Amino acid sequence: MTSKPEPWYIHTALYVVIVILIAVLIKVAIIDPKDVVESEKFFKNESRLRMENIKQAEILWEQKHKNFTDNLDSLVTFIKYDSKVQELISGFDTIIQRSSNPFSPLLNGEFVADSLLRSPKTFADYILQIDTSTHVDTVTNRYGRILRIDSTVVLGKRYFLKDPDGYGTIGSLFDDALKNTASWE
Repeated sequence: MTSKPEPWYIHTALYVVIVILIAVLIKVAIIDPKDVVESEKFFKNESRLRMENIKQAEILWEQKHKNFTDNLDSLVTFIKYDSKVQELISGFDTIIQRSSNPFSPLLNGEFVADSLLRSPKTFADYILQIDTSTHVDTVTNRYGRILRIDSTVVLGKRYFLKDPDGYGTIGSLFDDALKNTASWE
């Protein structure tokens, strides 16, 4: 018995399917992971630049108000409208021949104060906290009787900034040695 050969169009269709599968495999195995790695690198660098700028804003806030703030909206408003901050941003230090701007430009090349509110990847708010401490003092008379108990609440001697996407933290609520230290430094 002789068998009838398969038609040519079946072999052609199979070759086309093989070429399409190879192209999909190359895209999924080689091209897409590179894009994911590049976008993660961009988000990490952009987020850390924003966090560094928040740190600089907190330092300027502390110099003016003698404590830190946990309100990012107030911090952005402070950056945009405070005359001393605007003077620093637009100033030039003639001694070292550099700009006196404490803020780093973002990856697009410019600093935008409103960008400090949210992370670039998920657009979630940065987590900013300040410490609260209570100091209690007992006032007694000369006979040892308690006259009153004074308590003083101190806000904002330390701050903690955390990226919601997990790209790092700055500061600590419990340790003065980590006051303005970033976790990636």
